[in-house]
This record gives sequence, C-alpha cells and structure tokens, in this order.
Amino acid sequence: MARRLDFYDAPSAPAPDSLVPSVNVVVVNDAGDILMIRRTDNDNRAVPGGAIDLGESLPQAAVRETLEETGITCEITGLVGTCTDPRHVILYTSDGEARQEFSIVLTSRAVAGEPTPSDESREVRWVPRDEIDSLAMDRSMRLRIRHYLAGTVDGPYIG
Repeated sequence: MARRLDFYDAPSAPAPDSLVPSVNVVVVNDAGDILMIRRTDNDNRAVPGGAIDLGESLPQAAVRETLEETGITCEITGLVGTCTDPRHVILYTSDGEARQEFSIVLTSRAVAGEPTPSDESREVRWVPRDEIDSLAMDRSMRLRIRHYLAGTVDGPYIG
C-alpha cells in the first residue's frame, strides 16, 4: 500500500523535488464540530484537502476535495492562512515524490451530505473541539487546526 510519510526538520528527510499548491478545509457543522478524516495512507486524522487541479480555483478545489474525501458538500466561508514551511517534507512512497509543504487553509460550513469514507479516508466523523487534542495527527495538521481555533485576530496565519 502506498504511504505518506511526513518529516519535519528531520535529517533523514528526503530532499524535496516538488511544490504542489494544495488546500485544506476546516468544515464545521451547526454544533461547531470539525469534520475530520482518518487517512488511509498513514492512519492519521486530518481535515479534508488535497492538490489544486489545473483549471480549478482554490474554492472549487476545496469543495471538490471535501466532497471526494468525506461525502460532505461545503460552502467556503473564509481563510485560516497559509502553511509553506520548507522544513516540512512529505514523501509519497507510491512514486517517490518528496513534496515541500504548500497549503492554503480555508474555513467552510457543511451544507449537505453525510460523513462517508472514501479511498482516501477510512473514517469520517464530526469531532467536538474538546476531542481534537487527543487525536493522532501530523504536527502540521495540528497547527492548521490550532490556527483555526485561535481565530484570525491579527489576520490570516502566514507561515
């Protein structure tokens, strides 16, 4: 099975060979719970997201990725910020690609659908905010969620 391996400031990390604009989406329901998946490629929890395809806008990619991974249709409501730390390298074992982090994190609200697993998500569920810290997830994903929970008092997070 293809795996995703995340490295942060690690001497053992491969040198990055690509930079792919991606989006992550913090989807909330009326109760304020956050939509999270359990990834099939590394078993970590994450908010939905993925690469932006040619010919598609950032919001279009966000809505598409969320629907593909979770079964939930969402409406984009705002911007959390950017995550572009070159010390975060993602290795995809399926093809050996070593990608430097580049993700734009958006906020959204659910408008339709039921949480449904996909090829990329073995579990999809609404997670109450007080449970987030107890979930296994990559450092960079935890930061994305923390930036969302902290709000954008001084504007979007730029990092």
